[in-house]
Amino acid sequence: MPVKNRFAEMHDEITGWRRHIHANPELQFDVHETAAFVVDRLNEFGITDITTGIGQTGVVATIKGKTDTAGKVIGLRADMDALPIQEATGLEYASKTPGKMHACGHDGHTAMLLGAAKYLSETRNFDGTVVLIFQPAEEGGGGGREMCKDGMMDRWNIQEVYGMHNTPGMPVGQFALRPGAIMASSDEFEIIVTGKGGHAAEPHEAIDTTLVASQIVVSLHSIVSRNIAPIKRVVLTVGTFETDSVSSNIIPQTARLTGTVRALDPECRDVAEQRVRRVAVDTASAFGATAQVNWQPSYPVTVNTAQETAYAAEAARIVAGTVDDDIDPIMPCEDFAYMLQERPGAYMFLGNGDGTGVHHPEYDFNDEAIPAGCSWFAELAEQRMPVT
Repeated sequence: MPVKNRFAEMHDEITGWRRHIHANPELQFDVHETAAFVVDRLNEFGITDITTGIGQTGVVATIKGKTDTAGKVIGLRADMDALPIQEATGLEYASKTPGKMHACGHDGHTAMLLGAAKYLSETRNFDGTVVLIFQPAEEGGGGGREMCKDGMMDRWNIQEVYGMHNTPGMPVGQFALRPGAIMASSDEFEIIVTGKGGHAAEPHEAIDTTLVASQIVVSLHSIVSRNIAPIKRVVLTVGTFETDSVSSNIIPQTARLTGTVRALDPECRDVAEQRVRRVAVDTASAFGATAQVNWQPSYPVTVNTAQETAYAAEAARIVAGTVDDDIDPIMPCEDFAYMLQERPGAYMFLGNGDGTGVHHPEYDFNDEAIPAGCSWFAELAEQRMPVT
C-alpha cells in the first residue's frame, strides 16, 4: 500500500493514542476526557486554533496551508463516542469502565484523524484550510446534528466535508464508497395496544391484547413486501414485545411494541411511517382494541454527492491503488448525514480485515488500518487544495 511514509513512522504512536481512547470509553455527549485528550494532542502538534463545546462536547480545530490566501476549506470528521456494551475481548488495553466499550471503532477514527492532523500541521502541503471535526454522540445522540445546529458549517466556512468508517470483513486498508445514498435513515416507533384484561380461562370476556399485538407484528412486516416497490430498500424490525401481565393465567390489559424502520430515500421513509400508523390502528380496531403509535424520527439518509465522491475515491486510489466506488448501500444509519445535508461531501468505508463485526462485545479496531486511514485524510486535503 503506497501510504505516506510519515504514517508508517508514526504508526506506533497513533496506535498508542487509539488504545488509550479504547481503554477509556465514554458515551454520547459525555466525552469530556476523550475531547480533552484530543485537545492535548492538537496542542502538542502546534495547532492553536481549537474550539471546544461545539455540539455540546465536540472539538473543532483548523490548520492553515502554506500561503495566506483564503483558499478552499475542507472539513474532515471523526466520531469519539463508545457504546453501552460490556467488553469481552480480554485485551490488555480493554475498557476500564464496566458496561462501556469502543465496539464500533470510533477510537480508531479519532486516532486516525489525529494522525492526519499531526502530519498536516508538520507539512502544510496544501493551499487552504483543513477543519478538523471531532464529533460526540454518533451512537444515537445526534452529535452531528447538534454541531451543525451550533453553526459549525457557516462559522468555519466549510465548503466540503468528508468522513470515514471502518468495515470488518473488508481487506485491511482497502476503500469503498458510492455516490448517492450510502447508508439508510432510521426512525423508531412505539405502539401501545390497549384491550381488555381478563382471566385466561375466559378470553371471550376480554379483548386479548397479546393476540392483537401479535397480529400487528405480522401485519407490519407486510409493509415492506406489499407497500414498498420491490426495487426499493426498506427494513422494518420489531425489536421488543412486552405486556403488563405477570402471570400465565392473565390476559393483559396493554401490550407495548417497539421497533425501527430504515429506508434509503425520503419517499419510502414517509410511506413506511404512514403505513405503520395505519396498520397498527386499524388492526387493533378490527379486534375491538386501540393502538397508540409514537413515531420518533432519527438520522436521515446519508447521501454522498457525486463530485465529492469522485474526489474521495481518487484520494483512496492514490493511497491503496484501487477503490470500489460503486458498492451497494447498507441499512445501518450514520449521523454524518446531517453534515452532508448542509455541505457536499462523501462518506468512505475503510477495510478493517477479518474479525468480529461492529457493536459486538468482542470487536476491536484493527490498528493495521491506521496508516491507510491517515493517508486518506491527508491525501484528500492535499488533492483538494493543491499548492500552486
